Amino acid sequence: MDSNKRPETMARIQTKEQADAFIAEQVAAVREQVGNGKVLLALSGGVDSSVVAALLIKAIGKQLICVHVNHGLMRKGESEQVIEVFKKGLDANLVYVDASERFLTKLEGVCEPEKKRKIIGNEFIIVFDEEASKLTDVHFLAQGTIYPDILESDGVKAHHNVGGLPEEMAMELVEPVKLLYKDEVRVVGKALGLPASMVDRQPFPGPGLGVRCLGAITRDRLHALREADAILREEFDNCGLATKVWQYFIAVPDFKSVGVKDGKRYEGWPAIIRAVNTVDAMTATIEEIPYHVLHRITDRITHEVDGINRVLLDLTPKPIGTIEWE
Repeated sequence: MDSNKRPETMARIQTKEQADAFIAEQVAAVREQVGNGKVLLALSGGVDSSVVAALLIKAIGKQLICVHVNHGLMRKGESEQVIEVFKKGLDANLVYVDASERFLTKLEGVCEPEKKRKIIGNEFIIVFDEEASKLTDVHFLAQGTIYPDILESDGVKAHHNVGGLPEEMAMELVEPVKLLYKDEVRVVGKALGLPASMVDRQPFPGPGLGVRCLGAITRDRLHALREADAILREEFDNCGLATKVWQYFIAVPDFKSVGVKDGKRYEGWPAIIRAVNTVDAMTATIEEIPYHVLHRITDRITHEVDGINRVLLDLTPKPIGTIEWE
C-alpha cells in the first residue's frame, strides 16, 4: 500500500479520544523507526511543525533537535517569537540558524514559482545536513508534511517538503502527520496540550514570503511586503477578524503603477489582500472584510510602507484559485 495515500477506511480525527488514539499510534511508530537515534526538525513555529515537535518530544524527548532557519522570508518579528515560545514554552532543543543572505542570494533573479519553491526546499535540506554534520547520530529529518501537501504536489504545485526534496538525502524522513488534514492536525495539537495561540495559528507556507513576493524576489519589495503584512495582521487583530479568518496575508507582485504622493508622481507596487476560510485546505471561500476596515488598512499601508501605492482585494475562491498566489 502507498504510504503517502490516506486509507479510505481512516476516519476523520474530530474528538480528543480519536486524537489520543492517533498520538499513541504515532508515538509507537516513531519510537520503532528512530530507536535511539536523533531527529532533526525544521521548526517554523507554524501549526504543522509545532504539532510534530510536540508529538516527537512526547515520543523521544531530548533525541529531538529543533532547528529554526531564518531564511529571510519570515513575517515581521516571527523568528524572534519562535525562539521565545519554543525555548521557554516547550523546553525544546532549539538551534537558530540565520541563513537569510544565503537564501536570498540563491533566489536572485528567479521568477518561476516552482523553481523558487525547489530552491528553498533544497537549501533547507542542505542547511539541515550541515547542522547534522555538527552533531552525532542524527540520521532522521522530521517534517510537518500534511495530506493536502501530498495531494497538491501531484500536479498542482511542489511543496518545499514534498516536491522540493532532492532525490538523494543523507537522512531518513519522519512525517507523523502526513495523512492528516489541517483541521485534524489542530485537534491533535490540542490533545497534545499545545496552547490555543499556537494550535489555532494561521498557516504559513514553508517558503514563507517567498511565494508572496511574486516573481523574482528583491530585498526592497520583500521589505515592503513584510511591513504591509504586519499592518494587515495588526488591523485584523484590532477588529476581531483574526479569529474568524483561517488565513489572511498580503501578496506583492513584481510590477509598478503610477500614483501621486506629496503632490509628485510616485511609482509603487500594489499590495494584494487575500483572506480565506477553509476546513481542510482543499477548498476555500472568501471572507468579507468591512469597508471601513479595508479603508483603514489601505490608508495605513499606502502612508506607512515605502514602495506601496495601491491596495487591492483578491475575491477568488478555491477552486479556481489556490490559497497562495504561487
